[in-house]
Amino acid sequence: MGKEDVRTHGKLYVVMYHYTRDLKHSRYPRIKGLDLSLFREQIRYLKQLFHVVTMEEVIAAQKGQYELPNQSLLLTFDDGYIDNYTYAMPILEEEKVQGAFFIPGKTFTEHKLLDVNKIHYILASADEKALLADVFERMNYYRGNEFNFPDNKELYAKYGTRESRFDSSEALFIKYILQTILPEAVRNCISSDLFEKYVGVNEEQLAYELYMTREQIHTMKRHGMYIGVHGYDHYWLAHLSEEQMHTDIDKALHVMSEFIDTGAWVMNYPYGNYNDQVIQYIQNRGCCLGFTTEVRAADIKRENPYKLPRLDCNDFPPKSDNFKKM
Repeated sequence: MGKEDVRTHGKLYVVMYHYTRDLKHSRYPRIKGLDLSLFREQIRYLKQLFHVVTMEEVIAAQKGQYELPNQSLLLTFDDGYIDNYTYAMPILEEEKVQGAFFIPGKTFTEHKLLDVNKIHYILASADEKALLADVFERMNYYRGNEFNFPDNKELYAKYGTRESRFDSSEALFIKYILQTILPEAVRNCISSDLFEKYVGVNEEQLAYELYMTREQIHTMKRHGMYIGVHGYDHYWLAHLSEEQMHTDIDKALHVMSEFIDTGAWVMNYPYGNYNDQVIQYIQNRGCCLGFTTEVRAADIKRENPYKLPRLDCNDFPPKSDNFKKM
């Protein structure tokens, strides 16, 4: 199928990746990532069907300084995983395309596991129904005294029936509860308890194995990859107080300053979560583009530059043809 066969005139498709690894031979084969062989196949397919563009070209196009070719596509990678360095970058270089890598500042400065990754590894190691029962048990244990939050039935009625394209209702509820709904101190306690029970490795050890180092990020940049901002602590930014949101973004910009143009940098909102206050603040701090998790193709000439949508890598062959419906 050639580039002329798909109706993508005037559109920019932005692909979102997370884990890219040899899943079969990894310690956690159930982690939700794109297997290395499929990643290679997908990049080759995308090159045949689309014009793979760079972030610099997208920035220039948004400013009216460059005309993106028809059927343009941008590759983005979230969370700063070492998989992206060891597996994805060599393939991108081999295929002569750029990836844009969005890295939470905490991953390479503190070498601590992000809550989002604790939950990924717990879900990859446990039966979801048994895990849900454990979450409820620990919520009961921590409720009252120091921490006050609604009872389990009320929370499950509100958050346990939501739909997701890639998660069961149980997994989605666990993610919501442990990422944003419960007070942060309770979330940390519960996720650490469950991590110890189900994953059974030292959190610091896994953090050193999971994320890129500062030196590796510099190497990616030298090899032509684009480095962008993904917050500091990987918080749901719109759920923070304005002061907390400012602090997280300020910390991210401070530690990422050696990799980015602080006068024209790109934001990728953790969890795709943002509001008008977030946009206003990053705009004032020099951000020129913001990427969300809204699922559709972008029209770079008409879009709000701080609300650019993306599609998941599973929306493209060899996983699916969902992109044709967007």
